[in-house]
Amino acid sequence: MSFIRRAASARAATTLFLVSALTVGLVAAPARAAAATYTALGDSYASGTGTREYYSDSGSCQRSRHSYPVLSAARIGATLTFPACAGATVSGVLNGQLGSLNASTNHVTVTAGGNDIGWSSVILQCALPWPATCWSHIDNAENLIRNTLPGRLDQLYSRIRGLAPNARVAVIGYPRLFNGEECNLIARISPGEQAELNAAADLLATTIRSRAVAHGFTFLDARGPFTGHAVCDDVEWLNGTSNPLGESYHPNRAGHVGYAGMVQAALGGAAARRS
Repeated sequence: MSFIRRAASARAATTLFLVSALTVGLVAAPARAAAATYTALGDSYASGTGTREYYSDSGSCQRSRHSYPVLSAARIGATLTFPACAGATVSGVLNGQLGSLNASTNHVTVTAGGNDIGWSSVILQCALPWPATCWSHIDNAENLIRNTLPGRLDQLYSRIRGLAPNARVAVIGYPRLFNGEECNLIARISPGEQAELNAAADLLATTIRSRAVAHGFTFLDARGPFTGHAVCDDVEWLNGTSNPLGESYHPNRAGHVGYAGMVQAALGGAAARRS
């Protein structure tokens, strides 16, 4: 009987040891963090117009796998929601792209404002053959930047913060497009017009930065990274006048890689700490 009792006692001790070890293992195993959530808002500069390859179901929004939101999401390990759409104005973003934002949203990027000042139309007017000019069109765009755009941006940024109170928000700026050279035979934009267009791009950048900072958002200024990569530079990050015309004066694939580097630097640290 004593042998049987000792055997039973040994089996019980072994079972207890295995259960304890399993329990310790379960407790000690680190929990896998959920992927950060990232929503990319904006216009054609965010959707990927200019990269010449688009998701088949994106229609006129021209969302591309080569766009900076897709590249950035992969780099920072985030789950992407991608409502950005070519042609979107600030109002279009406000009323049509914010549905996924909530208190759990970790990251938001937004590029918007260019369509509110008719930027693409201004540039295309400048590219018309002589004797057409675009000085008055540039003036009108600058007046809209000064007098109309700030209020629209304030409304959008306030709404983003209200819907996504815990998100890190990065507002992505537009680059200067020109370097003063004329290299495109089908587009006549004089050095003087190029300089004035770049001055308008500066005004647009400083205006967007001012409103972004006022709302506590990070502003990512594209003018520095795109310097040396303008239209007519040896390594272009921007398309010149193109076929189809809608690809013109938008970042190409290399430009979106440049943008993705900016976004990764701004958002990647937070994502890394969360994982």
